[in-house]
Amino acid sequence: MPEGSPSPTGTARNSSPLITGLVIAVVVIALDQWTKGLASTNLSYASPVVLTSWFNLTLAHNTGAAFSFLADAGGWQRTFFIAVAVTVCAALVIWLARLRNPVWWQVLALGLVLGGGLGNLWDRAVLGYVVDFISLHYDGWYWPAFNIADSAISVGAVLLVFDSFRAQ
Repeated sequence: MPEGSPSPTGTARNSSPLITGLVIAVVVIALDQWTKGLASTNLSYASPVVLTSWFNLTLAHNTGAAFSFLADAGGWQRTFFIAVAVTVCAALVIWLARLRNPVWWQVLALGLVLGGGLGNLWDRAVLGYVVDFISLHYDGWYWPAFNIADSAISVGAVLLVFDSFRAQ
């Protein structure tokens, strides 16, 4: 079997999970920052652009965490969330570096979470808030606005939960 190719069990042989995870993270960051730039340039703040009966583009600035948690905390939360993000991202890099015989979705999951975390970290550190623009809703019920980084974190987290149920 060629070096670095997946084995029949789905594990990547002789390839570096760290390098693969970092490549995935860079792709997520690039896509996230590109779409946030498009949203910031082309959308008016808090003014929805209706695309379907359940999907809008709505530019929002989130100074809090998920679901705007602590958004009105007075400013200290920015430093706190930056510290948490740096710590979690460092832990994810260490986790990727220590993986031995991972299955492909472990590396994908960690790369997605890392890329999403770094994408939002960049916004928070440079802008002081995270740019959100995807708005889903149904029958008057609105999900909080989110972005590509949030989506990558969510998909990665679901994959990690799935992986936790896998027979070791």
